[in-house]
Amino acid sequence: MNVFPLHQMNLEEAKQKQFEFVDAICKEFSGYDVLSLGDLGVRQPLNKPKQTEKVERVLADFFHTEKALLVTGAGTGAIRLGLTSMLPGNGTVLVHKAPVYPTTLNTLKGLNAHIVEADYNDLQDIKDVLKEHSVDCAIVQYTRQKPDDKYDMKEVIDTIKSCVNIPILTDDNYAAMKVPFIGTELGADLSAFSAFKLLGPEGVGIIVGKAKYIDLIDQQNYSGGGKVQGWQAMEILRSLVYTPVALAIQAEENDKLVTTLKNSDIPEIKDVFLANSQSKVLLVEFHEDIAEQVLKEAEKLGAAPHPVGSESKYEIVPMFYRASGTFRKFNPKYEKSMIRINAMRAGSETVLRILKESIKRVKECS
Repeated sequence: MNVFPLHQMNLEEAKQKQFEFVDAICKEFSGYDVLSLGDLGVRQPLNKPKQTEKVERVLADFFHTEKALLVTGAGTGAIRLGLTSMLPGNGTVLVHKAPVYPTTLNTLKGLNAHIVEADYNDLQDIKDVLKEHSVDCAIVQYTRQKPDDKYDMKEVIDTIKSCVNIPILTDDNYAAMKVPFIGTELGADLSAFSAFKLLGPEGVGIIVGKAKYIDLIDQQNYSGGGKVQGWQAMEILRSLVYTPVALAIQAEENDKLVTTLKNSDIPEIKDVFLANSQSKVLLVEFHEDIAEQVLKEAEKLGAAPHPVGSESKYEIVPMFYRASGTFRKFNPKYEKSMIRINAMRAGSETVLRILKESIKRVKECS
């Protein structure tokens, strides 16, 4: 299988991102304020906690955008609110010709949106589709929606913008703090992603981008019960400091695993490669349909059997899980013959030990 995983920052690049983020914090917070756990309520005239607004200014500065907003509903909520600010009632949205992430598809259905598809791997197809259809906005998912995706985010954004003046929202889940630049830094109007996937608290999403869309979202989100509280914002601030380096180390260990397994003599393994099956993970394909049995044994040996937030603060041990829904939809045989592995905070040696022992136990029982 040919796969085209995203370029991820190496450890040195990730360290620089950490330093840039801390510098952005120092520009906005006093020393006493940064040691605060955060305030509560709809403080006027902000209509939100002061610490939340300060963290939003840090995020806007760090991601080189006009504004940032913390919202409830995690990444799904951020995407939904972003689309609501861009897409008129019964509007038309351009998407990649691939399985749409389920929660995004539900949002589009809820907005009664008309969906137009273009192959983002083919820039000419984007141009042809936009000539044939009137479109109100576009969504570009940063990570891969199917195994053979290879499109470049900036090229897709630039191509759409060269054809028609419409707003673009990028889904940066599983990419933010891993790649050098998020969607808005490459020309998109809004980027949306989950703080929970970046070691932050549950249920909080991040939107960055053009002020005219973010101001509209903020106005619509008037109720105090919908506000992200100061303590949540401060928790996000602290978590994002450590995220780039943690994810770069994780990527290094995944790279080691691919090299080691490709050079190994494990007869049960047919192929192994790195791919953005949402997050960037190791995919292991077996000659036989033993995926389910291997996953059961891996859990007994200490591997996490399912994601929590996909790289959340709770996911410490390596995760051994089935191939993603979009990959299984692309090829149903992967249900029984393929697993995905994310090292999380573990070293490659731990992952290899669990994988080899799991396969050994399955073969002994067969």
